[in-house]
Amino acid sequence: MKKYLICILSVWLLTACSHPVNNPEKTEEWPEIYPDYIGVTIPATIAPMNFDYIGGKHDRIDVTVTGSKSGKIHVNARTASFPEDEWHKLLESNKGDSLLFTVSVKNENKWKQYRPFSMYVGDAPIDYGVVYRKVIPGYEVYSKMGICERNLSSFEERVLLENAMVPGMCLNCHAFNRTNPGHLSLHIRGQHGATLMQIEGNRELLNTKTDSTLSACVYPYWHPEGKYIAYSVNRTTQSFHTAKAERIEVMDMASDVLVYQPETHELLLSPLLQKKEAFETFPAFSADGKKLYFCSAVGKPMPEKYDEIRYSLCCIDFNPDNGTFGERIDTLINAEDLKKSVSFPRPSYDGKYIMLTLSDYGNFSIWHKEADLWLLNLQDGTMHAIEEANSNNTESYHSWSSNSRWFVFSSRRDDGLYTRLYLAYIGPDGHVCKPFMLPQEKPLEYYDRLIYSYNVPEFTNRPIQLEHRKIENEIVSSKRVKVKIHK
Repeated sequence: MKKYLICILSVWLLTACSHPVNNPEKTEEWPEIYPDYIGVTIPATIAPMNFDYIGGKHDRIDVTVTGSKSGKIHVNARTASFPEDEWHKLLESNKGDSLLFTVSVKNENKWKQYRPFSMYVGDAPIDYGVVYRKVIPGYEVYSKMGICERNLSSFEERVLLENAMVPGMCLNCHAFNRTNPGHLSLHIRGQHGATLMQIEGNRELLNTKTDSTLSACVYPYWHPEGKYIAYSVNRTTQSFHTAKAERIEVMDMASDVLVYQPETHELLLSPLLQKKEAFETFPAFSADGKKLYFCSAVGKPMPEKYDEIRYSLCCIDFNPDNGTFGERIDTLINAEDLKKSVSFPRPSYDGKYIMLTLSDYGNFSIWHKEADLWLLNLQDGTMHAIEEANSNNTESYHSWSSNSRWFVFSSRRDDGLYTRLYLAYIGPDGHVCKPFMLPQEKPLEYYDRLIYSYNVPEFTNRPIQLEHRKIENEIVSSKRVKVKIHK
């Protein structure tokens, strides 16, 4: 009898808390929600797309999610938070179709029902997760930062490495081979500087500075076969604007591009990529591994001419059989003709496109409000701004999913101060759907309180395996593998 009474009481409480919507006032207006998920396309394995109502004072929000094929979820609470198991079942049942969201808001015992909106469930899968750096924006010194891994199907975030491990350490420039975390390169700056290289569990800390190169290796990009990894070497400085809306300018005083061969610990150089009269940076191999793309600018006196430096998109042939370069450089996008500067060229893995960032000048576009994403079609040579993904603020670093059907990018559109992550679907025809902000369990509370910016998002196809304590000991040790120039 006691158990029976408890069950009756539980059912009564659930019913009493459901607050059914009775005779709502209907409107054709869209509901004001945060994040703006109206009309987005999402992968079938994405975490629940929870949202908050931001259209004004309210007591409760009632949301019914109905699948076009089958299934339904109903929530009635202060915010729209969907049970994870039910959410994933609903998405799987409606893959390739859509979900309809009916939102009603209660204020002073009156309900208002808004125009229903859809989310489309893409039939193309997305990778396991995204790895990024979270860093407090700073200019003179770096504060707490970490390399984090986010499981895209849940709200689980893991800190992989953070600079609290070793005082004064800076972590950046992490890269994987086509989302495969078995091939990892990570740059460490500071007193214990090194390049952490981990290939299928075998780890080395490299000293990549030589007498023949400008600096240690940065800005990595793996060759698809995993036998090589391209880097740039950069002599970088930063300055502060005094009369403009921008805060800071990061610029190269000199830069070159090279390729590293892990098996032999050798750097492969080409005189065409080591020109003193040119700045070369941001290398990226083509999908077939037979070309090396990079950004190149005509060298000018720095920092006096900083706002006249514009980087073109160039490429050089590369032979993966013997690690040799071609004998000429081709220009794909001429910066001076376009009056824009190219940064972060990222070829799609299906060989169709290069996604890149265009800004007015320079190459560190994360500080340029005008920076936008563009798409270069490698089949016909045309290019266009990705209007569906761009905003009136900074769009910068971006990377592709393993199947080239999704991309992730950083943007300052939310508040103009912090970079947040957005994901978007791109169809086989190149059409891009409206992007959506990386979901969080309590999005408004989370992003309002977050003092970190997201930096360098990269997809991974499985969780990363790192031995934290061993890596910490290796970093503080003096043991480094010295790389050499290939003769």
